[in-house]
Amino acid sequence: MKILYVMLIGLLLIACQQGPSAEQLAKEQQLKMQYEAEISTWRSERINKLTTKEGFLSLVGMHWLPKVGVTRVGSGQANGTRLSVGPSKLGLVSVAEGNIAWFQPEAGVSVTIDGVPTKAKTKLVADVQGVPTVVGFNGGEASFIVIERGGKLALRVRDAQAPTRVKFTGIDYFEIDKNFRFEARFTPHEASRTIDIVNILGIVEPMMNPGTVTFKQGVKIFTLEAIDEGDHRLFFTFADRTSGHETYAAARFLYAEYPDAAGKTIVDFNKAYNPPCAFSAFTTCPLPPLGNRMDMKITAGEKKPRKI
Repeated sequence: MKILYVMLIGLLLIACQQGPSAEQLAKEQQLKMQYEAEISTWRSERINKLTTKEGFLSLVGMHWLPKVGVTRVGSGQANGTRLSVGPSKLGLVSVAEGNIAWFQPEAGVSVTIDGVPTKAKTKLVADVQGVPTVVGFNGGEASFIVIERGGKLALRVRDAQAPTRVKFTGIDYFEIDKNFRFEARFTPHEASRTIDIVNILGIVEPMMNPGTVTFKQGVKIFTLEAIDEGDHRLFFTFADRTSGHETYAAARFLYAEYPDAAGKTIVDFNKAYNPPCAFSAFTTCPLPPLGNRMDMKITAGEKKPRKI
């Protein structure tokens, strides 16, 4: 009996030394390949969105408008709002009380409103008021929209021939690492709670703050404040021990789905990406709240943008 017991122990030790079966290894390899394919697809979609004519790489200007009044817009020196692209005289932008903006095209200048040619005076919807009105010119190669930040309006100007777009060579990444994919617990805040977020220009804006996500790495527990930008996703702006070294100094961004019925969601830093201000000076990126500056080195997601 004793001999049989010893033999069984020996067989178990041999089995342990042999490690996972071929079937287990094949399954693990298949899951690894599926996950890497998911991240690769995400990266491709991110690049495609970034490099469109409407993407942040096309930005060439941000011009603050008067609180109330009229400004002439165009590339000529005589304009109150001088653009870096487009005809010498593009038209007039007027701003009324309540941040209501209008645009009147210059006579003889070809302009489109949301892709439709027009010569009429048109009310401009700012980005925080709904889907922003796109004023196109230069044969559709350039455009502007109105943005609202800190209660002030500005023109955000795009040009398909912007150096940041035409000289863009891609993005560098950390190796895909599933150890930076965490199951997180969502803890809701009270309804309608906001959090004050400072943007890259120093403007403080309250943003919807639905709750926090908490996850664990090793023995350390981390909690991030989430923002809801109106699309029913959890948005995070964060910094970590790679910020200013391997990654962009100000922040990186990340999205997660709203939690399931059990209050769980996935926080996957392999999908962490550079904010628009990493590529262009004509942006108003939100910076991380204090609690989202993590004592953790997140070697996943996008690295610093390449220099042009």
